[in-house]
Formats: sequence, structure tokens, C-alpha cells
Amino acid sequence: MILPRRVLAIGLLLAFGAARLPFEVHLEKQSLDLQIKAARLSMEVREEVSQLSFIAALSGFRSFVAACLWIEAHSAWERTQWGRMAGLFNTVTTLQPRSLLYWDLASWHMAWNASIAALQDEKQPSEALRVRAQRQYFQLGRDFLERGIQNNPDRYQLYEKLAVLLRDKLEDPCASAAAFDKAASFPDAPPYLKRFAAYELAQCPGREREAYDRMKEIFAKGVHERMPTLLSKIREFEETLQIPEDQRLKMEPPQ
Repeated sequence: MILPRRVLAIGLLLAFGAARLPFEVHLEKQSLDLQIKAARLSMEVREEVSQLSFIAALSGFRSFVAACLWIEAHSAWERTQWGRMAGLFNTVTTLQPRSLLYWDLASWHMAWNASIAALQDEKQPSEALRVRAQRQYFQLGRDFLERGIQNNPDRYQLYEKLAVLLRDKLEDPCASAAAFDKAASFPDAPPYLKRFAAYELAQCPGREREAYDRMKEIFAKGVHERMPTLLSKIREFEETLQIPEDQRLKMEPPQ
């Protein structure tokens, strides 16, 4: 008897999944030991993918299914199907929660691309509703990053992306400073994050002196930290805070 191709494909996927099961159990135990919050396949995923794709994901092909769905999400972006795109991004990040790239790009598409399209939507005559839709996409972008951080609390990159979104889209310098601070706290974080945290803190009402003191600490680390923006902001705060002349920093821009 010749089996239909679809049945044969499903059988092969299930067989492969069974062979991988001991290995998957071992990886799951390691994930729990490391306190990594691995996302689980859910009915939400089942609703977004075909029967064959869902079985493939269950059988150990999560990365492959996620890549295929990401391509589909990109097509939805080209067609400006923002709701469909967001649903696909949710599924992709559920399948691959440890991929920083998926969380980052999903947030970027929502908070930047979809938000701009919402604000410029000619089909919506009400400016107030366009602005409201724009801010909803900002929040969707933030949600992707915050969920990404929950699944990747041991890496600085998504904290940095969240800080940028809070700074550039939600215009919340205090929250942005806190996110930059968190990103900068990781041993492998680039040094510019401390400067960015100080710049944002400088815009928080009542925390100007704290920001100035931080910038002085960065200045004291050496010439390699004395970027033109840092020097100009220090000079600005010396004027704003009325720092006595004899207490002001003597500085030269980096050569």
C-alpha cells in the first residue's frame, strides 16, 4: 500500500521527534537549572500555523518553522498587514524565545514601521485616532522587548533596545535612563551605555546634579571616554548648576 505523501511526512516528523526526545529532555533540564524561562508551544501557536507546521514544531523543528513564519511576517509587512504581522511575530518569538534578533526586529517593526504607517494613514481622517494608533504600536514594540527580556534576562542587548525605544518613541527619559543603566550593568556591555544613561538622567526633573556627578565620573575614567557630547553636556550643567569656576573640570576634547 502506498501511503499519501502528507501522511508519510507526518510519520517521519513524529519519528524524528521521538528520537530527539531524550536530548530535548536533557536540554530542558539544563534550561531549568539555568533559570531560563523557555516559552511553551500553545494553542496560540497552533492557531497561527498549519497542521503540518505545528507537528514539525512539536517534533523538534522549532527553528525551521520560526524561520518560515518570519518570512511570512516579512511578506505581511510588505503588504502593510500590521495585525497579521504582529500575530506572526508573537508565534515566532514563542518558538524561539532565546533569539534576540526576533524580539528586536519584531519590536522595531511595531514601534517604528507600523507606528509611522498608522500616523500617516490616509484612510483615517481623525488625527487624534491616528496618534492613538501610533502610540498603541509604540506599546506593542515595548511589549515585545519586555517579553524578550523576561526570556533573556542574562543579556544586555534587549535592555539597550528598550532604552532607545523609551527615549526616541515614548519620550520617557527617566525610564530610558534606568534601562540604559541595567544594560550597562552587564560585564560585556559596551562603555557608551553608561554615557547614554547619564544623558537621559540629565533630563529627569530633580536629578540634574546626579547626572552631572555621573558625567564627571565618566570623564575621570580617561581620554577614551571624553566624547564631544559628554564634554558639551558637562559644560552645560556647570552653567545650569552654577558650579564655581575653581571646581569646574579642565578639559580638552579627545585628539
